[in-house]
Amino acid sequence: MDLSTYLQMDPHLLVGLVNTELRNHCDSLDDLVKTHHLDPEALTEKLGNADYHYQPAQNQFR
Repeated sequence: MDLSTYLQMDPHLLVGLVNTELRNHCDSLDDLVKTHHLDPEALTEKLGNADYHYQPAQNQFR
């Protein structure tokens, strides 16, 4: 999955893409950002501004 333009994406679309990637291919948020070479602070801020926050126990943003 190409997440290279994640900062320009609508956060409501982005959360679905990120959660799909977390569910199917990544064991954690740390794994996701390393695999896709993402800035973890930028990603969590972008999704946090839309009221989505990472839930480690579920391994997804809610």
